[in-house]
Amino acid sequence: MRCYLHAFLLCVLFTFFSLLYVFNQLASTLEDRDDWSLRERDTDGHLIRKSPGLEGLDRCKSLAVSYWNPYWRQPADVCGVNCLLGSSLIRERSDSAAKKRIDERSHLAVVACGPRLEETLTMLKSAVLLSKKPLHFYIFAEDDLHDIFRKALVSWPRAVQTKFNFSIYPITFPKENANEWKKLFKPCASQRLFLPLILKEVDSLLYVDTDILFLQPVEDIWALLSQFNSSQLAAMAPEHEEPRIGWYNRFARHPYYGKTGINSGVMLMNMTRLRDKFFKNDMTTVALRWEEILMPLLQKYKLNITWGDQDLLNIIFHHNPESLYVFPCQWNYRPDHCIYGSNCQQAEQEGVFILHGNRGVYHDDKQPAFRAVYEAIQKVTQVHFQHFSIVSSIRL
Repeated sequence: MRCYLHAFLLCVLFTFFSLLYVFNQLASTLEDRDDWSLRERDTDGHLIRKSPGLEGLDRCKSLAVSYWNPYWRQPADVCGVNCLLGSSLIRERSDSAAKKRIDERSHLAVVACGPRLEETLTMLKSAVLLSKKPLHFYIFAEDDLHDIFRKALVSWPRAVQTKFNFSIYPITFPKENANEWKKLFKPCASQRLFLPLILKEVDSLLYVDTDILFLQPVEDIWALLSQFNSSQLAAMAPEHEEPRIGWYNRFARHPYYGKTGINSGVMLMNMTRLRDKFFKNDMTTVALRWEEILMPLLQKYKLNITWGDQDLLNIIFHHNPESLYVFPCQWNYRPDHCIYGSNCQQAEQEGVFILHGNRGVYHDDKQPAFRAVYEAIQKVTQVHFQHFSIVSSIRL
């Protein structure tokens, strides 16, 4: 009798696990079918296709399923067996995956006024050519340049366009002092000071001047954001490596950061932190927010600043040095690093990562190497783009 009982129990267990296995397989099959047939759009409007199983994770809802509902009777937006395994855990993994997908995009801003159209397009080409991860361009330009930028970017091969999105904005300054800000240094250069206040939905941003060329993928400098400590909210390179030829330490009539000041041609920002920060200053004992500090600084120092908005940034970070991350000169390599002999040791050892052709060296014969690199990227044609896209897709 005992043998029959044991046999009966084994049969019951075997039947239970067989049914569980069948339900498991059926649910997985339904999920996989949904995954491969369903297409979604990401936050920038691109079509994406998820790998098998991930869609099931994304569809899991904490209160959407009863453990006793047959899987084939669940609504389409409810995951299958994964909910039985613990919907809160699955949802957490899904959120993490979604954030990772969004965070992979590097956000790049540039301000173009006057005869800076061709330089800006060449800079954007260098960014697209070398970057492997997606990019979003924020282009601030005078109104008559908007259509030209748009037509140029949409004329690039479709395979290249899949690597980036772009948004074009007008030049915008506070109304009460717009002309003063616009003419502070070069046309519209001080627009960069107001990017955190205009792009309120953007968490982090890489600002570059129009005369920048990327010789390394944008995501390489973007990765420096992860090296910020809890107090740092922006990153820039020193204005000079050698104090004997430094401008700020010899001529500045205002406070500046460190021994030789900082250069704002390449500026990486955690703009969420910047918007939340209260900055110490030499105008009041009360710390001020970013939007509160800019105009008083301009009024106090406008007769003593030579390099406009860059000088204002130097003043701010002189009083708040803990907020700045200083990256090496190879991320902002300028003629100053070689015009009086080589004085960027990191570039000698590892190469130049970002080329900054200030002083107009892309357009004269004073620095032939700078001009040669610029012209090589400028002359990238549709055919070159297409060839590069094919090579990149094979490599990936």
